[in-house]
Amino acid sequence: MIIKIFLRILVLLLLYTPAFACSNEDVVFADKLEEQGKVVISTSQKQMPVLALKADNELLQIKLQAGSIFPYSVKKVVIDLNRTTDITDIETIKLIYLGSDPSARSGILFALISSPSQSVIFSGNLEIKSKDAYFRLIVTVKNKTDLLHRIYASCKSVETDFEIINNEEQNKHKGLRMGIALRQHGDDQVNTYRIPGLTTSKIGTLLAIYDVRRESSRDLQGNIDIGISRSTDRGTSWEPIKIALDRGEWGELPQKFNGISDACILVNERNNDIFIAGLWMYGVLDKNGKWIEGLNENSTNWEHQWKGKGSQPGLDVKQTCQFLVTKSIDDGRTWSEPINLTQMCKKEEWWLWAPAPGHGITLNDGTLVFPTQGRDESGESFSNITWSKDGGTSWHTSNPASKGTTENMVVQLGDGSIMLNARDGKNKGNISSTNGRVINTSIDFGENWTVHSTSRGALIESGCMASLHKHVYKENGAKKSILLFSNPSSKSGRNHMTIKVSFDDGASWPEKNWIMLDEGSGRGYSCLTSIDERAIGILYEGSQADMIFQKIALNELLKP
Repeated sequence: MIIKIFLRILVLLLLYTPAFACSNEDVVFADKLEEQGKVVISTSQKQMPVLALKADNELLQIKLQAGSIFPYSVKKVVIDLNRTTDITDIETIKLIYLGSDPSARSGILFALISSPSQSVIFSGNLEIKSKDAYFRLIVTVKNKTDLLHRIYASCKSVETDFEIINNEEQNKHKGLRMGIALRQHGDDQVNTYRIPGLTTSKIGTLLAIYDVRRESSRDLQGNIDIGISRSTDRGTSWEPIKIALDRGEWGELPQKFNGISDACILVNERNNDIFIAGLWMYGVLDKNGKWIEGLNENSTNWEHQWKGKGSQPGLDVKQTCQFLVTKSIDDGRTWSEPINLTQMCKKEEWWLWAPAPGHGITLNDGTLVFPTQGRDESGESFSNITWSKDGGTSWHTSNPASKGTTENMVVQLGDGSIMLNARDGKNKGNISSTNGRVINTSIDFGENWTVHSTSRGALIESGCMASLHKHVYKENGAKKSILLFSNPSSKSGRNHMTIKVSFDDGASWPEKNWIMLDEGSGRGYSCLTSIDERAIGILYEGSQADMIFQKIALNELLKP
């Protein structure tokens, strides 16, 4: 304050003291001196969802940059929420002072307001001792909100102990979408939830599945079950978690040596039978591919089914991972004892045959199709499909569509063929123009495959599972369809979760129709479904929660 007062006195002396007659240059100099004392406001916003069931959601970051005059005190910060769809969605809003580090995880509470209005005034008396000062604007929203709503926030002004500064960058930010933190780290005493699958039953129930990784975030082998959440109100609220697949202590081994992972869910569109396929690992194979005897609760042995000799040729539980399928005939409320398809479908020489996570499909003729994956007789990965023509009584697995690929999802195109879109191991770390998903089609249930014209060219990835989904709707009474694709739209990392749209059966994916949901980094897996004709649902591993559910209006995706 002493410097500030000195500068103002100097300006007055320069302007008004006769002994110091001022030229125009003197006036400009005086203006610059005065300007150096001012605080400048700037704001930044990350495109991330605002989540119900999550305590703190960042809306905005505010930066105050002082000239030559500090310390100073912040008295008021005015926030404008007037463009928010429904202000009553917000339970509390608070302003946190981060100090001079914008990346600080915690800070000092400046003020908190419950049930805010469209204009929020935070009042306090905070001394700022650094040139740069950062604040984080945080909200908590109601557990049940309309997921098509958005929250808009801008900093209107900041009042210090010597001036009121108006923000010249008001309303520059987009509204933040709503979502639900369906599963978070630590929920129900579970360490981590991973590997989303999502589908919609014939009567409109949303069914979300995921790995319940009880003790660690690590892949198989481990204490992992397949959990399911149901929503009967189009995703606004969800029932408590249930377990659909769990081998317990089968074969007198602890649960950590009976893990099930990488599930895929499929609805029979003819009768609403619902199937969940999961990969079961019994025990652990050693580095030579031999089953380890004498495992107990204190054993620390671990191996991955996709690494080394973690799963081997053969059909027995002590040789290779097992392909299990459970079934529900009551809209996903209860689940049957699983059947084992390994001996029915797996080629004995393959090292591994497994579900590909996400959801399966029902073809126009009623054939049920699971996307699947595996390792061939040399241990190389492949992608393929597994299908049933009798409602799930018997199953058949196809020839590989591609080698060096793994997780995939499938759709039926307008000409009746099946399109398989797969993760390519070559894309990890590849930021060149050759980065792209591997895409094949088949007209004979995978007996033969044809490379699609867009393969390894149209859809980039960082090496991650992705979702492919066909959405059918009516426009002016005519039946239409689009293809939807979701993944982290990045060559270098699992960030920028994005939904893309194709109006021509996957021949092109126009950028103007992309919708980016979460720019932050997460584990990156996702799964899409049709909530109804006019809305899409997505479950994904985001930057703000293990499992995030969001809803997108069809008209957003169809924008011209």
